[in-house]
Amino acid sequence: MQNLPPLAERMRPQNLDEYVGQQHLVGPDAVLRKAIQSGQLPSMIFWGPPGVGKTTLAYIISQALDRPFFNLSAINSGVKDIREVIEKAAGLKDSFLGMPILFIDEIHRFSKSQQDSLLGAVERGLVTLIGATTENPSFEVISALLSRCQVYILKSLDEHELSGLLHTALKKDAVLKEKDITIQDHEALIRLSGGDARKLLNVLEIAVNGIGGKKIVLTNENVLEHAQQNLALYDKAGEQHYDIISAFIKSIRGSDPNGAVYWLARMIEGGEDPLFIARRLLILASEDIGNANPNALLLANNCFQAVNVIGYPEARIILSQAVTYLASSVKSNASYEAINSAQQLVKQTGNLPVPLHIRNAPTKLMKNIGYGKDYKYSHGYEGNFAPQEYLPDLISGTKLYDPGKNPAEDKMREKLKQNWKDKYNY
Repeated sequence: MQNLPPLAERMRPQNLDEYVGQQHLVGPDAVLRKAIQSGQLPSMIFWGPPGVGKTTLAYIISQALDRPFFNLSAINSGVKDIREVIEKAAGLKDSFLGMPILFIDEIHRFSKSQQDSLLGAVERGLVTLIGATTENPSFEVISALLSRCQVYILKSLDEHELSGLLHTALKKDAVLKEKDITIQDHEALIRLSGGDARKLLNVLEIAVNGIGGKKIVLTNENVLEHAQQNLALYDKAGEQHYDIISAFIKSIRGSDPNGAVYWLARMIEGGEDPLFIARRLLILASEDIGNANPNALLLANNCFQAVNVIGYPEARIILSQAVTYLASSVKSNASYEAINSAQQLVKQTGNLPVPLHIRNAPTKLMKNIGYGKDYKYSHGYEGNFAPQEYLPDLISGTKLYDPGKNPAEDKMREKLKQNWKDKYNY
């Protein structure tokens, strides 16, 4: 038993029917399943959080199409490794085995020169590239390579999928099914997993081994007791980094510069990419501070630019300045909530027509049918404001931006009240 692979590896699915999650991609009639079934597979990038099955899906695709499969990790592979694999793949291209699949895990960690070395192979049709990344590929993958790849977004598993995975493991795993295991509470198992299937199975295995015996009842209490002490032993390279970045962001959001700079130090000492940290600060400056302090976004952007120029070790000082400033700043998520509400409204109401008075009228015909008629040019009115509706008729009068309760947005609210009267009189 001691030589058995971890539960997560033992439970790795072998085909699409065993694969859990990502039904928007691999469910019946979904886009990626259709591509696999047709055999017309493009090069692609899988973008999503850890533990959602990016590596497994790439392997399943190669098995389903019976193609040679090459696997590289960007953490420990260089240009030489890439060239060697491409040479092997090129040798197989005409061997009737089908187009080889080259899977690059954590492709965002490849430098520009490393990504350039992939580009030629993709362009010449030597390999079908499948890259996996936890980072936005628009920022991390060179445009020439990205333009030749289809990007598929993978999502964290939901509670129903995670719960199903637990019960499947108890029924099918050769070790667990020999025990009498009852899951009385799911909450701790699912919360500790963070939507990560691999981590979920690791936590389950830790808890079962920690409790011991043939008859086991898993509760929130005994799962937390055993898993929290030992979970670090199961952390794969890069997994803990997501827990720490979460603690880092939440410390800044919670206005604690001490916690924020501590987690910053943990990332720096762990060798985290400073641009990864700076990019997170840019997002936070809008999401959690926004118009409560517009200077936050300016400072975060300057931080990103400076870190890009300076690099370690001095970049730690620039990051510390930005982090402590953002943590100490007044907070507001009003802008973030506004775009969430607007996108939800668009999904609910569809493509509503643009009101005639704010349509562009570059031709005489458009003017004759009412385009631009009765439009009020704001700068021609007192205070550079003229009351008129800018939303489609069906949602006329809707308020999407609700300023936060802080000095800067209080001033905005007063101005909005002055202009829009009832919409902001509350």
